[in-house]
Amino acid sequence: MPRLPGIHHLDAVRALEKAGFRVARQGKHLVMTDGVRVVTIPRHNPVNAVTMGRIVQDAGLTNGEFRELL
Repeated sequence: MPRLPGIHHLDAVRALEKAGFRVARQGKHLVMTDGVRVVTIPRHNPVNAVTMGRIVQDAGLTNGEFRELL
């Protein structure tokens, strides 16, 4: 499966919001939840491709599903 490119953290937040996640806490990292899963997004740009892939996996999405949300 191809890796996701490094993307801006705000683009990741917008995509996860489309998938039903909401921001629970903010600080150096954004913590988002959909009521079942919790994902943490660092606020540095771009978010590393490996880190972004793990965030997408933790959110229960595939890379293809996440790309469509971007």
